Amino acid sequence: MTESLEKRLEKAMSELHAAQEAVARTERELRSASFSVVSSDRAVRATAGPQGELAGIEFLENKYRDMSPQELAASVLEAAGAARVKMNRHVMQAMAPFTEPSSDLPELKGFELDWERIFGPEVLEDDPEKRRDVPATPAWHDALGAEGED
Repeated sequence: MTESLEKRLEKAMSELHAAQEAVARTERELRSASFSVVSSDRAVRATAGPQGELAGIEFLENKYRDMSPQELAASVLEAAGAARVKMNRHVMQAMAPFTEPSSDLPELKGFELDWERIFGPEVLEDDPEKRRDVPATPAWHDALGAEGED
């Protein structure tokens, strides 16, 4: 026996209100979120704010004093980029429930987001933090070359 149109509409409105409340909660949480990442050489900690913006830089244990300007710049860029990607992935995870269709009402489809277009391709790549067995090559190594020179 099929549900009456009135019952289906009531169910859809209820689900819409629940979704609106969930979106509002998610927006509040995301507005206050931030992520920090330490560079692979442990010299820099960068913090990305709610929109992926650089919100803070810390130079750890005075290691910067023994670094060339190129090494320090590479460490800052590595940590800042990783913090931004971590924040972007958090946004993706927080928004994932809204991209899925309703289980109760097949007519209410989730919405599609092109995460790569929004955040760039690195947000869809494997998360190196989930692959602890694979050593990461420091960004400064690529920037300076094997001999540590430009």
